[in-house]
Amino acid sequence: MKVIETKDGLILEILVKPRSRAFRLVAEGDEIVVFCREEPVKGRVNKEIIHEFSKLFHRRVEIISGFSSKHKKLLIWGAKSIDVEPVLQGLRV
Repeated sequence: MKVIETKDGLILEILVKPRSRAFRLVAEGDEIVVFCREEPVKGRVNKEIIHEFSKLFHRRVEIISGFSSKHKKLLIWGAKSIDVEPVLQGLRV
């Protein structure tokens, strides 16, 4: 999984698949795949990602790259690896 710890928080690299039935996270190989309900129109997918990841990790989340791409980098402010490990461990199948 592509997780980078910085002084500001944790950076997650994700692959987004829009127009799914439900929002969910899945580990496929070394990637975190995020299935979103929204259509990729007018930033709806980005808003859904920020909202859902904020709820999941109870932290402020920001997209730092990939605004119009399926490959995105998220910054989870103030998070450490130990904070997100339980969620990411649950993804591994």
